[in-house]
Amino acid sequence: MQSVHRSSALNWEIFCQVVDNFGDIGVCWRLARDLAARTGSQVRLWVDDWTVLTRICPEARTLDPQQGGRVAGVDLRQWTDPFPRVAPADVVIEAFACEIPEAHLQAMAARTPVPVWINLEYLSAEDWVAGCHALASPHPRLPLVKHFFFPGFDEGTGGLLREPDLLARRDAFRADSAGRGDWLARRGVLAGHDETCVSLFAYEQARLPGLIHLWAQGAQRLHVLVPEGRVLGDVERALGRTALKAGDCIHEGSLSVHVLPFTDQDGYDELLWACDLNFVRGEDSFVRAQWAGVPCVWQIYPQDEDAHFDKLEAFMARYLAGAALPEAEACGAFWRAWNGRGDPAAAWPAFAAALPGLQRRAARWCDDLARQSDLVSRLTGFCSHIPAVAG
Repeated sequence: MQSVHRSSALNWEIFCQVVDNFGDIGVCWRLARDLAARTGSQVRLWVDDWTVLTRICPEARTLDPQQGGRVAGVDLRQWTDPFPRVAPADVVIEAFACEIPEAHLQAMAARTPVPVWINLEYLSAEDWVAGCHALASPHPRLPLVKHFFFPGFDEGTGGLLREPDLLARRDAFRADSAGRGDWLARRGVLAGHDETCVSLFAYEQARLPGLIHLWAQGAQRLHVLVPEGRVLGDVERALGRTALKAGDCIHEGSLSVHVLPFTDQDGYDELLWACDLNFVRGEDSFVRAQWAGVPCVWQIYPQDEDAHFDKLEAFMARYLAGAALPEAEACGAFWRAWNGRGDPAAAWPAFAAALPGLQRRAARWCDDLARQSDLVSRLTGFCSHIPAVAG
């Protein structure tokens, strides 16, 4: 192989296989939009499950999946088998170790210069991530080199997705108290000044009924906002209801449960900003909750042999470093219980008491992360410095 010139204006393509509803495509759609907006370059997003894409990108419903089309500067294409013959982009990103079609790999190998090949990995706060970030792996048969790009929480990793104007938009939303009140009222939520708004986006949660009953009996007035999704069946079971749908509101004691329609990503950000506590799941909503700067509860995607608890503990060790002991213990106990190690209802009173301190910690954590460069900045810088090589 020989070094050749690589243009400084790179175009991009991202391959995404939908594995868990909205997590993988949520990250890929945010990445694609941010790349298109930030670089002005061509960005193509391949998605195997078009129906799931349309849930978080309603504009895609008007497109023919076979033909695709542009939304927010991104060329959306359905990933089909057989895979169409197309020229590879300058940078080819396979998200979360999905396998690029063999025909496209061959086209990549025949291209001059060969593309930068990135494997965008899952987010983790574990110590080993920095040592594996940006490592190269030559293909065993083809003149291609894959680079592993790990999102993370420090400068030795790939950083976190954050659009340049995200925090300014959040602050403007929060600064307008009347606007926030109107936003909630349009969704049927009439919350008093001293009442707490909680968003609940979760996988199935067997112990949710006990927590909901505790909330209903508590002294604090709670509004729980539940987007349509997998946890709604457990909400129905807790409230003795069936067939809950968007627009429904159920009052029980101190608790009001509001069922919201599933929303696009910008609408979900506003939900996080409007609430005082956010229950989130997986990766995409977890990162967005941290940019909201208020306390959150993370339900991590479960893995075989409870391997996900290593990731949970690694993040909590970073997030709670320096926290007052009662706050750290209360947060750790509730997060573990929410993930199946303990009873959330039993852990709730101490967690609720710790929320004022956890609010300050969430704001500081967000500010500290915002002082670092974001994922797209690191990714574009990384790719522009990889030497161009002829196949």
